[in-house]
Amino acid sequence: MEVRDTLLALRRGDDLPRSAFAKLADGLANGDVSDAQAGAFAMAVVLKGLTEEGRAFLTEAMRDSGDVLSWDLPGPVLDKHSTGGIGDCVSLVLAPALAACGAFVPMISGRGLGHTGGTLDKLEAIPGLSTGVGQDTLRRMTRDIGCAIVAASGRIAPADKRLYAVRDVTGTVESLDLITASILSKKLAAGLDALVLDVKVGSGAFMRQIGEARDLATSLTRTAKRAGCPTRALITDMNAPLVPSMGNALEIRESMKVLTGAVTDTPLVKLTCALGGTLLQQGALTKTAEEGANRIADAIGSGAALERFGRMTAALGGPADIAEGWADHLPQASIWREVTARESGFVARFDGRALGEAVVHLGGGRLVETDRIDPSVGLSDIAPLGTTVAAGDPLAVIHAATEDAADRASASVQAAIGIGDSVPERGPLILEKIH
Repeated sequence: MEVRDTLLALRRGDDLPRSAFAKLADGLANGDVSDAQAGAFAMAVVLKGLTEEGRAFLTEAMRDSGDVLSWDLPGPVLDKHSTGGIGDCVSLVLAPALAACGAFVPMISGRGLGHTGGTLDKLEAIPGLSTGVGQDTLRRMTRDIGCAIVAASGRIAPADKRLYAVRDVTGTVESLDLITASILSKKLAAGLDALVLDVKVGSGAFMRQIGEARDLATSLTRTAKRAGCPTRALITDMNAPLVPSMGNALEIRESMKVLTGAVTDTPLVKLTCALGGTLLQQGALTKTAEEGANRIADAIGSGAALERFGRMTAALGGPADIAEGWADHLPQASIWREVTARESGFVARFDGRALGEAVVHLGGGRLVETDRIDPSVGLSDIAPLGTTVAAGDPLAVIHAATEDAADRASASVQAAIGIGDSVPERGPLILEKIH
């Protein structure tokens, strides 16, 4: 089918063969498909939807529009993807912990999106570190260290890169079919043996309702399975930051506290162990997910995960002594300011999106693609849900580059942290598991 015929068929609601999606993806990658046609395709998918089979065809076609990695390693190739949240630095702990347990983790990650932080931006808060490496470096690091957290090269799922840019300006970002294909095309191009998904739901996530998160988790797991990659999903709570800090260098600090054993039994540790345990079971490195979770905890507690993290960051250009001297290497903002409670009560709720936007406006994220991130800014010491406070007690600390930026953030953060008369009920961190 020609692309024009594909668009007409989609408009009618017809099912399309695999070959139609392959031709479209190839045209997106090599420029034969125009921006107008790409926009028309995206809008047709939003309005008419795809069948489960069509969604899988699109995902595989976008995956195959560029390089698809293959591996010959003495262990399973595993990875994790999060749909985005606030204070979420799981990948920084999970990848080296999995490597310490015998897995190989070529983690192709992303940058900040909207109000949520990006793993690559967090890593690049480490002085000298760059995640923009070639495939030879990715392969060498994965083989020798066991893990590599890097940016996607232009040869990984180029059709997705082109289609995403068009979706961003045509109001077609929020489509279950297109979101599924976008996420999975890049992950499956890494040549994985198994994948686990962390689908966030709550005030700090893109999905606000459990039904939306369940639909996305189901779509992702079914589509990945059709494409030949065993995949499971955990739906996890994102009504509060996962760690008490938000911002790139500040979240590296929280990750290092876990890796060095300075803090234990936190939500970050619990979620890392749950996701890692699921992957180790999928990769046949343990019999059960519970056994896998214990192995991940042991890798963190023994310092084995820290050792892998240090080797990985050094291979990406970071300081050789990051494992020991991380506190001295990470940048710090020049202005620190407490945000205090206006009334007595309990920390009852967070507007997670507003907190994330506050960090973006401090310079910790991008308002436009060309913005340069300030790795030092953000929020720290965020009071946990249920904390008892009196008027004037601290709720968080702002890290800013200027007094004006701190002033603006202070009002936003104060409004985003709700004080109530009673201790809020806190549900479980892991809400559902989708196999």
